[in-house]
Amino acid sequence: MLNYPEIDPVAFSLGPVQVHWYGLTYLVGIGMAWWLARQRADRLGLSKDQVSDLIFYAAVGVILGGRLGYAFFYHFDRVLADPLWLLRVWEGGMAFHGGFLGVAVALLVFARKHRLPWLQLGDFVAPLTPLGLGLGRLGNFINGELWGRVSEVPWAMVFPGGGPDPRHPSQLYQFALEGVLLFLVLWLFSRQPRPAGSVAGLFLIGYGILRFLVEFTREPDAHLGLLLGGLSMGQILSLPMVAVGVALMVWAYRGQNKKQA
Repeated sequence: MLNYPEIDPVAFSLGPVQVHWYGLTYLVGIGMAWWLARQRADRLGLSKDQVSDLIFYAAVGVILGGRLGYAFFYHFDRVLADPLWLLRVWEGGMAFHGGFLGVAVALLVFARKHRLPWLQLGDFVAPLTPLGLGLGRLGNFINGELWGRVSEVPWAMVFPGGGPDPRHPSQLYQFALEGVLLFLVLWLFSRQPRPAGSVAGLFLIGYGILRFLVEFTREPDAHLGLLLGGLSMGQILSLPMVAVGVALMVWAYRGQNKKQA
């Protein structure tokens, strides 16, 4: 068993304002996405200003979609009982699947505004996403939240608030798989010209499968538990992602073959 490194969730304070590591991971993730997007801006003929606008749109989509997704996927009963809870974002609560939908809508708005093909814009953004996701999981780890299930593996940890039993550090699994590994796969895959929609499709497949697998080591939400077929909410929400990703990849490559015929 490893000792959990109890890091103060507050990185630093500016007078009465406390800056948390979790918030900083989001900022670093957005900054990295902005920098990487600028390196490939010419692929879509984007100006530097348009890249900044694109990242702003995506960030708004992440925040709004992530909050709404967390509320409706995981705490719908609370929304019904207290609708104003949605606005109390300082109490925490974000969900990736909601954030993903929020970004998809934000990209659609951006694509229409700048008259860009939506699928190609999705292909452009997909490789920028995993590092931000991974950094967010590091923030979860520092906060000592979203820990894994009880385990006897040598690297299991006792998390504050997680009881006396050692648990999987599932946040680190997600950082390594959904963050680092998925970024490398997408970045290398997208280095060569690909059919429109294929990079976004690969992202959906990769994230959906990796999230589904990691959820077997992650403690289910206490108020939900395991649902249909013994699956967690995260697994249930990941299955449609894989299905859409496969359909998108098939459509993309069939379309390419038709053009070459």
